[in-house]
Amino acid sequence: MLELIIFSTLNGLLYGLLLFLLASGLTLIFSMMGVLNFAHASFYMLGAYFGFQVSLYVGYWPGLILAPLLVGGIGALVERYGLRAVHKHGHVAELLFTFGLAFMIEELVQMVWGKVPVDYRVPDLLNFSAFTLFSTTYPAFRMFMLITSVVVFLGLLLLLTKTRVGLIIRAALTHPNMVGMLGHNVPLVFMMVFGVGCGLAALAGVIAGPALVTQPAMAASLGPILFVVVVVGGLGSLQGAFIAALVIGLVQTFAVAINVSVADVLAPLGITLTRDSMGGDLWMATVAQVAPIIPYLLLVLVLIFRPKGLMGYRET
Repeated sequence: MLELIIFSTLNGLLYGLLLFLLASGLTLIFSMMGVLNFAHASFYMLGAYFGFQVSLYVGYWPGLILAPLLVGGIGALVERYGLRAVHKHGHVAELLFTFGLAFMIEELVQMVWGKVPVDYRVPDLLNFSAFTLFSTTYPAFRMFMLITSVVVFLGLLLLLTKTRVGLIIRAALTHPNMVGMLGHNVPLVFMMVFGVGCGLAALAGVIAGPALVTQPAMAASLGPILFVVVVVGGLGSLQGAFIAALVIGLVQTFAVAINVSVADVLAPLGITLTRDSMGGDLWMATVAQVAPIIPYLLLVLVLIFRPKGLMGYRET
């Protein structure tokens, strides 16, 4: 039991921090520009594939730097020549644009790299066990993922709260007209924020690609849950996104490990439920089987009882 708790906690933290790396960029974009970027997870996928391609020629570590820069540049161009052009038509046009962009990126990835997973391997420098506990080893690369995610969180927090650049970004979030009157190029700020957000998603793809499966479906598997993190954490709150990502990661990881159903809980009390009982298979479903819907249940509850999220400061 202790082994299960320790390793489930580590895996939950890892999954949560990976979600935060993705959600941090989306939080900045969503809160500053009001753009529901459905293609955000596609930039995560691009980061993994770009990192894989670069690693074939110059190794993993240059790819860790080059892939986020390339994807960030692509994201900045998308904002400048795509989103900015459709912005005048309202949020529905922006939503449809990013929705179509996600499909286009997925098709391009399949055309270039195929529909099967690519052989994106863990770098040799980190291809060993970090420690062994209860005869179970924990990979060093996963520890690298944990540390990188924490460093990114601290770096973003310091950037937004302790620097002049962060002050301009936060001011542009709430008072863009005033920031423009002070001589700052607000459209350029938006473009850079969008590019940085996409670059952060790509960074998550580069560090997650070797540990997970790098395939065209990787964007669809993580895309919907990013909006859960942003909404639960609170619009515009980096700290809220961090806490929400950790909570969702831990809850979902522990839920997957619990193979208990309602029928199992009620059986010792003398209440017998079968598939023929009212409700049928609902009583037979284990916590592990319903684990994928738990984050979305949390999203619904937050929208009902606290629309501004855990640490958000506005509801719209």
